[in-house]
Amino acid sequence: MAKESMKARERKRAKMVAKYAAKRKALLEAGDYEGLQKLPKNASPVRLHNRCQLTGRPRGYMRQFGISRVTFREMALEGKIPGVKKASW
Repeated sequence: MAKESMKARERKRAKMVAKYAAKRKALLEAGDYEGLQKLPKNASPVRLHNRCQLTGRPRGYMRQFGISRVTFREMALEGKIPGVKKASW
């Protein structure tokens, strides 16, 4: 389980990226790199990091489901993810 402060920091960054997305796009199209430098650092989408929506785990993230591999396995075994079953051969 990730610290609440880390999850909150990531949510704050996501909110700031969304807030400045239009302005960033306009500055890029105009080629105004000095204007881009003046934007807050956390407004850059590069600074976002994928985290599990349930636990906040930063590693082993599965994009298709938005959760970590550990959480995915637990939920799949409990039957909480439709269409997913354990492979056996």
